[in-house]
Amino acid sequence: MVCTMAFLRALLSRARTFRYGPGLAAALPADDAVLLDAPDERLSPALVAAALGDFEPAAKLLATTRDAADWEARDRGLTRLVAFADSREGWLTHWLAAAPADPDALLVKAELAVRRAWSSPAHAELLREVGPLITAAAEADPRDPVPWRLALDHARGTHASHTVFESLWEQALLRSRHHYGCHVAALRYLSAAWYGSHRECFDFAERAAEDSAPDSLVQALPVRAAFALLSDAGAAGRTTSVQEDRIDAAADLAITLSAGFPAGDPWPAEVRNLLACVLAARGRTHEALEQFRLIGPYATSFPWASVADDALGGFLDTRASVRLRVASSTPLRGRAGHGEPRGHYA
Repeated sequence: MVCTMAFLRALLSRARTFRYGPGLAAALPADDAVLLDAPDERLSPALVAAALGDFEPAAKLLATTRDAADWEARDRGLTRLVAFADSREGWLTHWLAAAPADPDALLVKAELAVRRAWSSPAHAELLREVGPLITAAAEADPRDPVPWRLALDHARGTHASHTVFESLWEQALLRSRHHYGCHVAALRYLSAAWYGSHRECFDFAERAAEDSAPDSLVQALPVRAAFALLSDAGAAGRTTSVQEDRIDAAADLAITLSAGFPAGDPWPAEVRNLLACVLAARGRTHEALEQFRLIGPYATSFPWASVADDALGGFLDTRASVRLRVASSTPLRGRAGHGEPRGHYA
């Protein structure tokens, strides 16, 4: 699925675009102000220090999240630190040498090994080799659900049975019933691309959202299921009316979640990026434009890397297409429109 394609075919003439473009763009950051996967204020110092070979700020950051049982922040910080370590791991080598039994260092080591294994065509074999690293990270702090997110990803990549998956999922739930990262890992295992189906994926996501707090990121799980379905439907060229209803309901739920966070907040940025992409694909352009406004400068690799070779370019192209499509439906005298199409790729 390429979210921008329907809009590139529906752009207005230059005169109409010029008439409405500037006003609609006023609330959006300029293209050159948009950042891809920008670190938040807590993570930035750790990354800067790591670039200089100093592991202590990263160690302190992860230790703080573990002590506070702030598992969502821990998982997010871990992911960003590991992405950095994948190209520059000297600081991690020093950390492991200084504190080989540190639960946080062991977790970074395990996540890095999993990341590198997944990047290989022989990922199933390589993932089996890193299993002991995940076990070591889990045993280092039995309270921590994040190693179980790694275990769920490991199960998917090693073709583990549903029985094995369910036992791992139970362990994850024992540690944190609503941990978003573990839910995403489970959703991937249950997806049509792996060992489930779109219906199974939606059922799991909707039940999890119903069971979670209104401000939990798990509320965005159904829109991830919707994105997976739209990605497949983009190739097949169709969805059923029942599927479209579930997609729109998932988007509505994510809109409610997004509304609970301030505009320009980096914390829900990935959810908002995903939501904007799904809304654009559904032709809900006014709502998509509002999400782009709320996103501000915080573009994220997911979902744009899945729909474009250049993630940042995919974000900017889709944002521009949405803005121009909204301009095309804005009456000349500024009256509100009578709605917008909501059909698939409308």
